[in-house]
Amino acid sequence: MNEGKRVLITGAAGFIGYHLSSRLLEQGIPVCGLDNLNDYYDVNLKKARLKLLSRHADFQFIRADISDEAAIRNCFLHARPNIVVHLAAQAGVRYSITNPEAYLQSNLIGFFRILEACRHSEEICGQKLSHLVYASSSSVYGSNQKVPYSTQDRADHPVSLYAATKKSNELMAYAYSKLYGIPATGLRFFTVYGPLGRPDMAYFSFTDKMVRGEKIQLFNNGDMYRDFTYIDDIVSGVVKVMSRVPDPDENGVWHKIYNIGNNRPETLLHFVETLERCLMETGVINRPAVKEFLPMQPGDVYQTYADIEDLEKDFGFRPQTGLDDGLLKFARWYAGFYPRTAKPD
Repeated sequence: MNEGKRVLITGAAGFIGYHLSSRLLEQGIPVCGLDNLNDYYDVNLKKARLKLLSRHADFQFIRADISDEAAIRNCFLHARPNIVVHLAAQAGVRYSITNPEAYLQSNLIGFFRILEACRHSEEICGQKLSHLVYASSSSVYGSNQKVPYSTQDRADHPVSLYAATKKSNELMAYAYSKLYGIPATGLRFFTVYGPLGRPDMAYFSFTDKMVRGEKIQLFNNGDMYRDFTYIDDIVSGVVKVMSRVPDPDENGVWHKIYNIGNNRPETLLHFVETLERCLMETGVINRPAVKEFLPMQPGDVYQTYADIEDLEKDFGFRPQTGLDDGLLKFARWYAGFYPRTAKPD
């Protein structure tokens, strides 16, 4: 089944990239991972992920920046992929307000480099690309009021530069699919969490602050809804999508976009209370957090909620992990990866 399949994963040292690489390697599928190991968050965590992946004989790693044209061509020449999963990007909504240029370089120029390499894949490495799967984001829905978010809804009112770059990626991929016949599938991820996650994400930074005894900030007074999706469910969905190229649309273009989320939004306050309980159960902390309730932040949206009907219909995707189980697994991992004693009462 997996004979002859070669997968290139950009952002392989990242959160989703690591877990996806690990799943494919366990299934006997060779993976070439690419990452620039930037310092947007703790590089040691990225190196720890790579160390786990390097235990697999079928894993190769290339350190390169996706905006470097020569490096990407060399990567394709080395990996000879027939499937590319493009996850590398400058992430984060609030960081896009303070450092917008990083998003242009990575999310626009970098994505263009990947598309060009996919376009010229047969010329570069003698291997025609069969499928490009790329990461989009629920952020593209901006301030849409209708829920759940459907891929049929308009998504042209972004409230952050990050969201604008992700919507741009979808348009760029569609154009390349139309012009050059590249089968491409975009995935709008909804608030992914779990072990070996990103320290810049709320649940991780909340945990760090609780351990240090610092107050945590809940914007909009904790009255914000997120479609929190456990990493294993996300990976299962990505693997399913990789297995089949999209059917041509009404214009004959092999391009499709799916939401991939839990389909069950929770309030931020409930999420924090569940996280507290799991962290206390695993001995990471010994008291609830001190909470600071604040107004809505620029770039934030009130609610995310994924309509996953298409993904369920086309691939049988259905999330399996509830919030309690997912956060408990995260807490257990955190307790082992960051061994420390909770502050005494």
